[in-house]
Amino acid sequence: MDIKNILAQSIEATAKNAIAAGVVNDGVLPEILLEVPPQKEFGDFATNFAMQSAKTLRCNPKVLAQYIVENIECSYLEKAEIAGPGFINFYLKNDWLADLFEAMVKQGDSYGNLVQTNPAKIQLEYVSANPTGPLHVGHGRGAAVGSALANLMLAAGYNVEREYYINDAGNQMNNLALSVNARYLELLGKKVKFPENGYHGHDIVETAERIIKIYGDKFATMSEEERLEEFKTIAYKEKLAALKEDLEAFNVEFDVWFSEQSLHDSKKIEAACDLLKARGYMYEQDGALWLKSTAYGDDKDRVVIRENGVPTYLAADIAYHQNKFERGFDRVINLWGADHHGYIARMKAAVGSLGYNPDQLEVLILQMVSLYRNGELVKMSKRTGQSVTLNELIEEVGTDAARFFFCLRSIDSQLDFDMTLATEKSNENPVFYVQYAHARICSILRQLEEQNVAIKDEVDYTLLQESTEIELVKKIGEYPEMLMGAAKERAVHKVAHYVYDLASLFHSFYNQCRILGVDEDVQQTRLVLVKLVGHVLRHNLKILGVSAPERM
Repeated sequence: MDIKNILAQSIEATAKNAIAAGVVNDGVLPEILLEVPPQKEFGDFATNFAMQSAKTLRCNPKVLAQYIVENIECSYLEKAEIAGPGFINFYLKNDWLADLFEAMVKQGDSYGNLVQTNPAKIQLEYVSANPTGPLHVGHGRGAAVGSALANLMLAAGYNVEREYYINDAGNQMNNLALSVNARYLELLGKKVKFPENGYHGHDIVETAERIIKIYGDKFATMSEEERLEEFKTIAYKEKLAALKEDLEAFNVEFDVWFSEQSLHDSKKIEAACDLLKARGYMYEQDGALWLKSTAYGDDKDRVVIRENGVPTYLAADIAYHQNKFERGFDRVINLWGADHHGYIARMKAAVGSLGYNPDQLEVLILQMVSLYRNGELVKMSKRTGQSVTLNELIEEVGTDAARFFFCLRSIDSQLDFDMTLATEKSNENPVFYVQYAHARICSILRQLEEQNVAIKDEVDYTLLQESTEIELVKKIGEYPEMLMGAAKERAVHKVAHYVYDLASLFHSFYNQCRILGVDEDVQQTRLVLVKLVGHVLRHNLKILGVSAPERM
């Protein structure tokens, strides 16, 4: 039951009657926006519709507001009052909550799963870290937010496919092979100069150690060219397998793993360049090929193919995005790190140059993550003396806490991650606080089983009269609208804030209202409410990729 839609329809009908009666002038009615007032004394819902209508209907907002207050017809409405220069506050009868409660319960486990008619086909690409080393905490934020956003949009009825773009071509793979080669020879006692652009992570040493353990000095007698090709293949497979393992442990999954190398092998880059030249968006200058990105608002044109014939990263990205749209996606969403902000304009220019609407490409930028332990900034891993990896963060705080903390803040904000708080078993730790609410519910249901008490199918939904009960029902009733709004805004943090607020309301209800051992009819109704809260907590936490434990 969508009470806001019911009330909005009543407001619209009354406004049309006001026009027909000549109370206000004819004109276009603005969208009716209803919000929950910050204080209960201002009613259940409020709108500035009359003030918004003043311009289009050329009227005094108070005149329209007065007409609506005096003439609106809605079976759930107790009264309406004008506030300020034309706000309208609506006070609803208590029976609307009973009807809302019943409607939510009847949906059962499907409550929270929304349906959209003819949803667009959307591709969501996230993480896409180079397979040259372990994921760091910045990748972790992208992994948590990206996978939660995919879960959110799927729950909201969107048609979403999740993709990881494997950067398995270009200099980074050559540098990976060179790095492993240097460590391999070092471990065999040979003096080598470490490559200038090599990877210094401890994982490179571990890879070289494993190669020696399996193959011994087999590769030492090969030519360097042969050895580098062998090490490129071995290291790539190992790094990619480790990436997948870490992501799986972090509750992150993908529908498609797309290889950049496949674009080179299939000549897709050349084909994309040929298309851009034919469309007049690529030109040659100083022996290089340039994208005319200024035609789409970029501050300067960009090199796509260098004068030595080697493609830039942009070349592969152009071919990759062409491939995305050729696969039939109506919208492409990329989740990038803060260091890629300047890349947005040229990528949108490339999409436009290919013949697509640049607005079909949506780029979300993730701000940086800083780790703190006991109030001190954590810069390096205790184990390796290098950057803290996602795997190390998971080992210290757990997947649930890491994901929840990553999702709790808007991606527009830099995240200060308090590792000490994330490990506390206290109400100050938001993920513990939420999970404890679910564990409490499971404890109540276990007590029912022990007492052989069954929850009835039919209860009296009007028996919930306590303020904490009413607020809990209202909060659950907001869930579908919250999901739809958060999905539309790509705002995963709103999902995390909602579940925290719901848990807080449940803890208040639990502390103020006895559930077991009260009047049987009241007990049954409260038990139905408890079950519904448990379902919404699980549904929400599943979107966030966080577990809902039954015991704590």
